[in-house]
Amino acid sequence: MKKAVLLTAVLFAAIALAAGEIKISVEAGWHTRNNCIVQADVSQLNIDGNAAITMYETGSKTRRAVACQTIVEDGKIARICWLLDGETRACTRRTFAVHTAVASAGAPLPAPLMSADDDGKTIVLKKDGHSILQYNHARVEPPEGVKSLYGRSGFLHPVWSPAGNVLTTIQPKDHIHHYGIWNPWTKIEYGGKIYDLWNIGGGQGTVKSERIETKYGGNIFTGYTATLAHCIFDASKETVIMTEEWRVKAWNVPEGFLWDFESHLTPAVSLPVLIKEYRYAGFGYRATETWTKNNCEMLTSEGKIRRDIDGTRARWIYVTGAAGNGRAGLLFMAHPANYNSPEPLRIWDENANGNRGDVFINFAPTKNRDWLLEPASRKVLQYRILAYDGEMTAARANQLWIDFAYPPMVVISG
Repeated sequence: MKKAVLLTAVLFAAIALAAGEIKISVEAGWHTRNNCIVQADVSQLNIDGNAAITMYETGSKTRRAVACQTIVEDGKIARICWLLDGETRACTRRTFAVHTAVASAGAPLPAPLMSADDDGKTIVLKKDGHSILQYNHARVEPPEGVKSLYGRSGFLHPVWSPAGNVLTTIQPKDHIHHYGIWNPWTKIEYGGKIYDLWNIGGGQGTVKSERIETKYGGNIFTGYTATLAHCIFDASKETVIMTEEWRVKAWNVPEGFLWDFESHLTPAVSLPVLIKEYRYAGFGYRATETWTKNNCEMLTSEGKIRRDIDGTRARWIYVTGAAGNGRAGLLFMAHPANYNSPEPLRIWDENANGNRGDVFINFAPTKNRDWLLEPASRKVLQYRILAYDGEMTAARANQLWIDFAYPPMVVISG
């Protein structure tokens, strides 16, 4: 795979700006934008990955400096990313100029606002020192007295709100195999047999973190890429039938913790892998055990509330509940390019777990149809998540989903 090396492209010392200029036009399209992430694909411009980059917004008598960050692939700058700050009204355009130059030595740069801290067992993404999410790449054992099959790696927990409220749980007594935010499949057919990689206590298979491909930080985003293995167990033999890349990226936006989750699935064997239709599988979320039917609520893009959601399709879903002395929640957004979009949802209603009403949410693209993965092919699922304090509204959720699903158009000229 291409390993991305990321470089913060702001605050370089002693830059000669005469080396080159790129003009970028950003068109809002039919939707008003508010603090929207923009990514400009400049891979065809052949910009050296070591080049120093500065960006300015143009269109007035003065130029306004804009913080940006680059993604470098194969030694060349592939994308320039920044925040389209403030409000950009529908059908309007904003213009930018990007200067490239050879970076010269100067004073050390300050620590980036967005970081990925790895202690050898976990990676914690942070914004200005505040924890956003934790990826567990070391195996976490099950509670004492529980069989070892329930241990696993390759999941997100804790996931925090900006105020520090923990919004996930792992290994709850009612479902030991639930792991914060995780992404296994329940019914996989391979070689004429069916395997369950979700209910790992059954001993048919599991998912585990294999290695960390890259970590990066900057002033616009931070993140990591990890490889996971989807394994089946057969006659005491373990076979990796599918590899998965998690590409997780958190963005520096003014309100909330906004982060992207991409799952890239590729069969690791010469036979096809068939993910069979089943009522739950894929991108799952188990909420903090403090949330019950008495202190939280859900809403989907289709206007469904908790009692009506299970089995319906949605572009987004949010859950808000009691947290600390206030309220907090998570908004989950699914990309329209995902398989079987808008994806069916599996959620627990108010009667879950003996009427406690614990929170479980699952985008389940195979809830009502099979999904065939051919050898050497790659399938991608994309989700965007916002962790917030306070309340969410349908209008805000819909605007955030539009920015994710249909971002502004970017036009580049050298």
